[in-house]
Amino acid sequence: MLILQLKHLSQSALAKKIALWTLSIGLLFFGFLFNVWHVAEQEWFDTHQRDTESLIVGRMVKSRQDGIFSVGGLTGAGITTNIQQDWISENQIDNQYAAYLNRGAFAEFSPYMSQPGGQGIIFSLLDKIIPLSPQIKLWSFYVLTALLSAIALTAIMGWFYDEFGGWVAIFVVGSAVFSQWLTVFGKNLWWSLWAFYLPMVIVLYFLKHHRVPANRQFIRVGILIFIAVSIKCFINGYEYITTTLVMMLVPFAYYAILDKWSRHQCVKGTLVAGLGSGVAIFFSLIMLCFQIGAAKGGFIDGVTHVIWSFGKRTYGEVGDYPAVYAASLEAGTISVVATYMNGVFFDLNNYISLTNTFLSNFLFKIRYYYLIVFFILMSVLLLRCSNAERRSHYIALICATWFSILAPLSWFVIFKAHSYIHTHMSFLLWQMPFTLFGFAVFGAAVMAWEKRDRQKTCRASITP
Repeated sequence: MLILQLKHLSQSALAKKIALWTLSIGLLFFGFLFNVWHVAEQEWFDTHQRDTESLIVGRMVKSRQDGIFSVGGLTGAGITTNIQQDWISENQIDNQYAAYLNRGAFAEFSPYMSQPGGQGIIFSLLDKIIPLSPQIKLWSFYVLTALLSAIALTAIMGWFYDEFGGWVAIFVVGSAVFSQWLTVFGKNLWWSLWAFYLPMVIVLYFLKHHRVPANRQFIRVGILIFIAVSIKCFINGYEYITTTLVMMLVPFAYYAILDKWSRHQCVKGTLVAGLGSGVAIFFSLIMLCFQIGAAKGGFIDGVTHVIWSFGKRTYGEVGDYPAVYAASLEAGTISVVATYMNGVFFDLNNYISLTNTFLSNFLFKIRYYYLIVFFILMSVLLLRCSNAERRSHYIALICATWFSILAPLSWFVIFKAHSYIHTHMSFLLWQMPFTLFGFAVFGAAVMAWEKRDRQKTCRASITP
C-alpha cells in the first residue's frame, strides 16, 4: 500500500511539473510570437530591431545567391555603402525582406563584421533544405526562435520549481511573461534570445545534480561551459557577452552558499568557469578573424577590426573614431547606469488609459529602480519570515539574486559607450537574470510570510 501511495505521489508531482512547463512554454511562446498579452505596444513589437534582423535576411539572400559560406558566412546587407560606417536605412531594410520573399538577388553585399553570424548560417541552411515558399519559411523561423526562447526561460523556471516549489516558479514565469523587453526580443532572428541563457541553464542543472564539488565534476562543468559559450558566440556573437558570463556564474554563487563550499572550491569553480568560457571566446574570435579575412582579404584585417570594434564600444580614444562616436566615448559611466535604472520594466498604460500625467508616467510605469528597492524589501522580509528548515535555501537565493545584478551592470560599465548609444535595446539586460531572481525572492517572501502567519493563527486557535 505504501509503495502504491508513493508511486501515486510521484506521478502526481510529475504531472504538476509537466503542466507547469507546458503552461510556461505556452504563455511565453505566444507572447514572444504574437504579443498576445499586449505587454508591449504593438507598433514597437512589430518593428523592434527589424534593422539587425534584416542582416539575417540579407545573409539568406546572399547564401541562396552565392553559397552559405560566401563572404565568410557573415551577415550583412545588399547595399553599396559600408555598413560598418553607414547603418542600413529603413528603405534598405525593406529591400532586404523584399529580396528574400521575392527570390531576388544582390548586386553588392556589405558584410557586418562584428560577430560570426552563426544564426544566419543556420537559417541559410534551413532555407536551403526546406521545400516551402519563402513566406512560410520566414514565419517558421520566427516560430522556432520564439519556441527556443520560451523553452530556455521555462528551463530556468523549472529549476526554481525544483528548488522552491510551484508558487515561486509562477512568480518567475509571470515576471518573464510581463517583461516588455523579453517580449520584443523573443522571436527576433538576429538576437536568438535563447542563446544568452544557455550557459546559465546548463550550469544550473549540472550543479543541481552534482552538489558535491570534485575535480572530475569541475572538469565536466568546464567542458560544458566551453560548449555552451561556444554555441552562444557562434549564434549571436559577443552581444552582451559580459552579462552572459556573469549570469552563468549565478548558479555557482547559489550552490557555493547553500552547500558551504570552501574557499578552495570557490576559487577552483571560478577558474574552471573562466577557463572554459575564455577558451570558447578565444576560438570564436579566431574564427571571426578568418571570416573577416575571407571578406576583406586577410586574417590581420580581422584582428584589426576586432580591436577597433572593441574600443568603439568601451573606452576608446575619441580621436581614433568618427565624430559620431564622440558623445558615447566621453559619456560618464554613472550617468549611463542611471539611465538604465530609470528604464521601464512593465507599463500599465498599455492596459489602462489615464489623463493624469503623474500616474501614467511615474506610478504606472514600473521602473527598474522601483524593482531594485522592492527586491531589497522582499529580501529583508524573506529573511525575517523564513523558518529554520528552509533558511539556508533562502539565504542562498538572496545572495545569488544580488550577485546577479552584476550581470547587467557589467555591460553598462565595461561597454559604457555601447550602452550610451543603444538605449533602445539594452534594458533587456536587467532580465539576465536579475529580475527573474528578484521575483523569485518576492514569491518566496510571500509564501514564507503567509506560512508564518498561518502558523501564528493555528497556535492562537489552540491556546486556552
